[in-house]
Amino acid sequence: MTDIIDPTVEAYATSHTSAPTAYLAEVDERTRSELGPLAGMMVGAIEGRFLEMLAFATGARRVLEIGTFSGYSALSMAAGLGPGGRITSCELDPTHVALSREHIAASPYASSIEVVEGPAIETIGRLDGPFDLVFIDADKGGYPAYLDAVLPKLAPGGLVAVDNTLWHGSVVDATDTSDDAQAVRAFNDRVVGDPALVCVQLTVRDGVTLIRRARDAAHSWAR
Repeated sequence: MTDIIDPTVEAYATSHTSAPTAYLAEVDERTRSELGPLAGMMVGAIEGRFLEMLAFATGARRVLEIGTFSGYSALSMAAGLGPGGRITSCELDPTHVALSREHIAASPYASSIEVVEGPAIETIGRLDGPFDLVFIDADKGGYPAYLDAVLPKLAPGGLVAVDNTLWHGSVVDATDTSDDAQAVRAFNDRVVGDPALVCVQLTVRDGVTLIRRARDAAHSWAR
């Protein structure tokens, strides 16, 4: 992953962020060991704490995650859940499902997180909601469909957090015409151009966009 934040500044921010818990450090180490280069898909220490803070600040009791990977992000959010809170996490890859379930089972939050294997769009269709917090971190071409599917199931005052919305900085590199770069650019443009949504794009790690429904605005996302 290309650094989009000065590494020295990133290191300073990491050193001034509460350190990961022992079980999250274990998840990090095992993910890097077993998944090799794919470990870059895992949220890091700063983003993990950020997701925990989002869950805590919203008082989230029902969380939906699209893209479990090895479980780091789900476990981070679980630490910030409100009383009786639960996370439903969608994952397509069987290897990632198995690894994340092992990590979750070994954590203090085994009873709070359910990993559902299969296409996320089908899983979402079976869920009733409402969800206080939704975290989207999956295939970039699927982002519009995922947002379409979750917005009607978002609780009043709920938030959607979308990962990788700066896509290694390639969103501002016109020479990058890869499918993922173009998909992320199109998604970002669509979100900011929808008057029924309010968003803020943050330079946390690879870019995180927070989205909520605008007050007193008819939802116009689904077309």
